[in-house]
Amino acid sequence: MMVDKDTTIMTAQIILKYLITAGIIVAVTEVQKVNDRLSALLIALPITSLIAMVWMHYEKQEPTRIANHAEMTFWFVLPTMPMFLLLPWMLRQGMGFWSALGLNCLITIGLFYLTVWIGKKFGLELF
Repeated sequence: MMVDKDTTIMTAQIILKYLITAGIIVAVTEVQKVNDRLSALLIALPITSLIAMVWMHYEKQEPTRIANHAEMTFWFVLPTMPMFLLLPWMLRQGMGFWSALGLNCLITIGLFYLTVWIGKKFGLELF
């Protein structure tokens, strides 16, 4: 079976993307074992979005697509923010981790729908 050069290069690029992205996540979780605040700061940075935009630019996607990605990311980050206050509060109140996480996921999903609904009222098409 013959594999063309373009397929090999694309496969290598995808593997490299996985390795770099996973490496960053592993590095942050390892930092957390030593310093909670530093790992929280690193996670608070929009690393995932930055990596995605770098890959998009590297793959020569149009600047408007990258701009759209950045703007939509802003709107979809907003409904996730309450989780970072509710989850610690629930855990400190004695709620089990999985129950608190599951409830926060449901709340976040509801807030996503609310964000999309409110966005439509103001002419913002998120979906």
